[in-house]
Amino acid sequence: MLKDITIGQYFPGDSVVHKLDPRIKIIVTFVFIISLFFINTFIPYIFVFGFIFSAIMISKVPPKFIFKGLKPLVIIIAITFFINVFMTKGEILFEIGPLDVTKEGLFQATFMALRLVLLIIGTSLLTLTTSPIALTDGIERLLNPFKRIGVPAHELAMMMTIALRFIPTLLEETDKIMKAQMARGADFESGNILSRAKNLVPLLVPLFISAFRRADELAMAMEARCYRGGENRTRMRQLSLQTRDFVVLSMTIVLLGIIIYFRYFA
Repeated sequence: MLKDITIGQYFPGDSVVHKLDPRIKIIVTFVFIISLFFINTFIPYIFVFGFIFSAIMISKVPPKFIFKGLKPLVIIIAITFFINVFMTKGEILFEIGPLDVTKEGLFQATFMALRLVLLIIGTSLLTLTTSPIALTDGIERLLNPFKRIGVPAHELAMMMTIALRFIPTLLEETDKIMKAQMARGADFESGNILSRAKNLVPLLVPLFISAFRRADELAMAMEARCYRGGENRTRMRQLSLQTRDFVVLSMTIVLLGIIIYFRYFA
């Protein structure tokens, strides 16, 4: 299951989505996430699905690879679905034991599940089509205006990118440690919640040690290359906005406008 997590991974390519300015992709993703929280009927989801489906097709990232990232979160989505089904009051459709299933509950549960799925796909598409260096540059440039009030833009961007990039590395390390412990007789899949949590101790200790070791190696490598933060740093490739960036940004704003229309005026 760990190998199915795609958040933080980069899928190399030369599609239009890959070539978009990282600042635009971050803004588009941010607007996309905000727009999801404005949706209160199913009709806007048609436009959202059309938008995200088009983005996936243009990006040339295999849809199977993107949807694979949903597998590890199926349990969270399912728990969210059932909590909303059984905890929302309204018109009772049928009963399951002491629990009532309401019409409003089914509506709310489906709504929340769709929102979570789209959130995961949207954020995954950002990291899959943006290299860590481009993502760092994009975040730093967006945070540049806040330097005037003392915000360390470069350091924040570097930390966020390294943290994001370390997700697949740590997952790969976790998978290796789990297999090594299982070969020694460890059992991570049976027993109740308490026993499973207890069984995770032999996994967490070497994982923490490995994470600190990798962080130390990364710091030494950066120091060896005379890295001194953003001070006097130059870039081989300067970011510049192209026509395609404005087109994509305009389409995202139109999508947000459609969703706001259905929310407040339809």
